Amino acid sequence: MRARVLIAEDDEKQAELVRRYLERDGHHAVVVRDGQAALDEVRRRRPDLLVLDVMLPGVSGLEVCRVLRRECDLPVLMLTARSAESDLLLGLDLGADDYMTKPYSPRELMARIRALLRRAAVPAAAADRVLRVGALTVDPVRHEVAVAGAPVGCTPAEFEILAALAGEPGRVFTRAQLLERASGFDRQSTERAIDMHVMNLRRKIEPDPRRPAQLVTVFGIGYKFADGAGEPPAGDEREP
Repeated sequence: MRARVLIAEDDEKQAELVRRYLERDGHHAVVVRDGQAALDEVRRRRPDLLVLDVMLPGVSGLEVCRVLRRECDLPVLMLTARSAESDLLLGLDLGADDYMTKPYSPRELMARIRALLRRAAVPAAAADRVLRVGALTVDPVRHEVAVAGAPVGCTPAEFEILAALAGEPGRVFTRAQLLERASGFDRQSTERAIDMHVMNLRRKIEPDPRRPAQLVTVFGIGYKFADGAGEPPAGDEREP
């Protein structure tokens, strides 16, 4: 699969390294050096994936992600020199699908890019079956989510997590299992990212995200989609 990948990176050596690896993998790569140029390029010619550095001049990578999430569901892989969990989770909270902390392995970067592109190209939910659970509808072919008929915007990672949970109501998924669905391979060190994606989904589909009645935490294990209309909502869940 030949994809068009936009690289938003102001470090010339880093950008050139990523570009060479992408082209070696058969993709077409375009490089921009600042956040506003990234926004302009996405709007001009929508790429298949955006590799986005956080520390861009002008408009930051975080702001680029925030703006794009209001406009489209473009897969975003964020690069950051910040290793603090709060910084990484902020990127995910704004809608990034994956992240890597610098310095990173170019081979691992390419593995994650391949996983994101596969996930964007081929729906992970079973066949073309539209999932309906209560007021929630998940359409894997059209990549659409709705609650009581009202459309809900989801990032690619959020969509795959929701499709997995809604596809088997009542089944408890571990964070590692959901991470596999969301990323295409197991990365034990970033299971906390699943918590952030679930928190974002709760804000979008739950009447009261602090007392979720659908995306329920199974403490010590992971999450499930509540399968009973009469199942009582969980308690106040400020943290997943």
